[in-house]
Amino acid sequence: MSALPQSSVASGHCQHSGTVKRKRWGGLRQQWKLLGLFEIDQQHEFYNLTCMMKEGLKAAIQITIDNQPTNELVDEDFRMELTQIHKDFTLQTFALRVFACLRGSLGMTEREYQHSLCSSSSYLQFISNSKSKADFFLTNDKRFFLKTQNKREILFLLENLKIYMEHLSKYPHSLLVKFLGVHRIKIPHKQKKYFIVMQSVFYPDDRINARYDIKGCEVSRWTEPAPEGSQVIVVLKDLNFEGQYINLDQQRPWFLRQVEIDTHFLQRLNVLDYSLLLAHQPLHHDERHQCLSFATLIMRTKKSVYPGSSPMQAGIAGVPGVGPEDDSAFLFSQTESGHMRKSTVRNAPSVEIVQSISGTNSDSGELQDFMAHNRRLLPNFKNPLHVIDGPEQRYFIGIIDIFTVYSFKKRLEHWWKRLRHPGQTFSTVSPPAYCLRLCQWVQGHSK
Repeated sequence: MSALPQSSVASGHCQHSGTVKRKRWGGLRQQWKLLGLFEIDQQHEFYNLTCMMKEGLKAAIQITIDNQPTNELVDEDFRMELTQIHKDFTLQTFALRVFACLRGSLGMTEREYQHSLCSSSSYLQFISNSKSKADFFLTNDKRFFLKTQNKREILFLLENLKIYMEHLSKYPHSLLVKFLGVHRIKIPHKQKKYFIVMQSVFYPDDRINARYDIKGCEVSRWTEPAPEGSQVIVVLKDLNFEGQYINLDQQRPWFLRQVEIDTHFLQRLNVLDYSLLLAHQPLHHDERHQCLSFATLIMRTKKSVYPGSSPMQAGIAGVPGVGPEDDSAFLFSQTESGHMRKSTVRNAPSVEIVQSISGTNSDSGELQDFMAHNRRLLPNFKNPLHVIDGPEQRYFIGIIDIFTVYSFKKRLEHWWKRLRHPGQTFSTVSPPAYCLRLCQWVQGHSK
């Protein structure tokens, strides 16, 4: 068999190369089209799975509706595993009472939670530009995320659930994502799936005009924005945010302090690679420069001293302890030396108001604890724990993806990236360095 002429070989190579490029470009274009939210209808590959999830969750939540927790949590509650057998699947629920108590502390009733997760409306699939292999589902009202996780991540969460709950109890206005349930679904002849339910940081998202995933570094931290006028939802990254600021004005000290508190907690867990989720939308004219009436101020200050139920206790659902913010007398700001100092802000209720409402004095332990817990006046808005209003913009802010432990494998990845990206900042660094870097990013990109 004679060899092909050189020109034919070259021509064939070029044609093959062109075909590969076209396929790659076609794949990228297809991937681009897929970014965003899609209703999981009967033709969708995940339709049967999400129907089973709804059925299983409805039965699991019904138990806490019928048997409202009334006592403080005990160690056994954190180890509890509930297994419910259904016609086509089995659903296992972990730490049922613990998460029910947390939901209650967030002002959420069990019926409300069940209705959102188990309504007849289809779930939405969220496809992002994230490198994660997890599947993301969103309830139809976009209030709750359901995310598949691997077994190692689930075990990590359950092992650290108690100190996570203690952190939220001590800092009820923490920016950490709120985990509301942990489950495992097993379908015959298929691989079992673990999934978590969590509150969406970006709820409600009706007018959000930009979303960012911030890690405080440079390498692989740019995302091509969606074309102007496109309905595609693209989560942008650090380099996309350059030249912009989170303008919180008087609320900035509270924000800096809370990021510091939360990231130091994650450092204790020896984790890295978490993200600061950030979105913003313009405030309506009547939402700007709002003045609180004296009666409203007293009511909200009273709530801050007598908070709703703690995540570590069962009890009546209520908004978590609200406390001073831009309207309050207690904020923390950072001095140049790095120490924290108390500061006051304009239009603040005086210490005397807080004392008269609470019956405390300025030297009381209760008032000192109240200040140390870094509380603020929460906005009269849905999802208030993740909403901070600046002078012109409403910001949605939360810390997510807290499962990556700084293991031996991650240490090796750190050294490899140091060789590959000399002089550049990248995600895989030690937990203390990661914590410090994200705090510095927030300090440098807020005002």
